[in-house]
Amino acid sequence: MAKLPGAGTPLIDLDLYRTFVAIAETSSFTKASELVGRTPSAVSMQIKKLETLLQVSVFAREGRTVRLTPEGEALLGYARRILMLNEEAVGLFVSPEVEGEVRFGAPSDFGTRFLPNILSRFARTHPGVNVDVHLDGSPKLDEKVRKRELDLALFTARPGSGLARSGEVVFREPLVWVGLEGGIAYEREPVPLAVSTPGCPWRRAARVALDDAQKPYRISYTSFHSAGQEAALLADLAIAPFPASVVAPPLQVLDSRHGLPEIGDYHIIMVERPSAGRATHAFAKHVEESFRELSLSLPN
Repeated sequence: MAKLPGAGTPLIDLDLYRTFVAIAETSSFTKASELVGRTPSAVSMQIKKLETLLQVSVFAREGRTVRLTPEGEALLGYARRILMLNEEAVGLFVSPEVEGEVRFGAPSDFGTRFLPNILSRFARTHPGVNVDVHLDGSPKLDEKVRKRELDLALFTARPGSGLARSGEVVFREPLVWVGLEGGIAYEREPVPLAVSTPGCPWRRAARVALDDAQKPYRISYTSFHSAGQEAALLADLAIAPFPASVVAPPLQVLDSRHGLPEIGDYHIIMVERPSAGRATHAFAKHVEESFRELSLSLPN
């Protein structure tokens, strides 16, 4: 009789892989425990069991945060692939009956930031569902859902606004002022802004913050896409309101030390068309889970 693959090799429970990946992505045992639905002590015991099985340390603890050891970095790729294969295998039998089309809308700048993860995880478990993606401005997306032209939409909104009250908040994050590292655009009077077109919640939030602080400003550059705004920042011609999580060199966050007021949070709202079908409900669940994981991975 042929020997079974893996015979004699210790088997690692999928829950151990799931907890390991959660800690690796959040750099925190506490945040990971929320993500996997276990207590922090249970999570610690799982990692101890994993390290005992592999006879290596996969995390190095540094105060309240943890980082992957070289052995942990090597394991992470395997763990993600194993969990992905398990998801595909289960999805093949559990969800084959969900078919149809989801007409999904999102702001244009979501195209490269959020959608790849949402679409890829949904495709693995619901291969029979076609997702028709529409990118547009937030007010237009809300209108299209109300007109039943879209089944589901995400859009950005300021807390307390009419848009924010029309759906479910799936993600919230601070807006911050952003400029070029070592730049001087923020020192100009009036301060030059690079913003989106009228109707954008980020543009409105930035203007309200500056008006309340009685700080003079002018709209110097306008672009529907954030890439156009970023071009003005990289040329040190303006500053802009961006989500805190997207700021990376050569751009930097500007704050009160640069004479700028706080802008506040922005919300990502999800709205589902009334009487939407099973495919839309399934897609909405994946959207919620994706943003929940993203929220836990962000620093406090």
